[in-house]
Amino acid sequence: MKITHYSFGKMVVDGNEYTKDLIVFPDSVSPSWWRKEGHSLCMEDLEDVFKREINVLVVGTGAYGRMIVNEKLIQDLKNKGIETYVSETDKAVLLFNKFSEEGKKVAGAFHLTC
Repeated sequence: MKITHYSFGKMVVDGNEYTKDLIVFPDSVSPSWWRKEGHSLCMEDLEDVFKREINVLVVGTGAYGRMIVNEKLIQDLKNKGIETYVSETDKAVLLFNKFSEEGKKVAGAFHLTC
């Protein structure tokens, strides 16, 4: 999967446009991704990631970085064997594409707005 465009509220993945938060996997997209606590990420929000053989997770926290990802969550993911990178969504898109091109088993969880 390749992300070819991101702007506030919009992402294009393999030619398909999405306007809601989403998770991008190596072979598919989970559209309309909702989190239990809105602008705070928790383990429950990533259940679809745990069902797959993912070893890298890139989290896009929004155009202005408003989604919170606490250090305990990052450590818990590391304990599950998932290396996690967190940044504003525009930078997270670049990381996702880089890891994908390198052939890593990467998922990207992206907040598209704030």
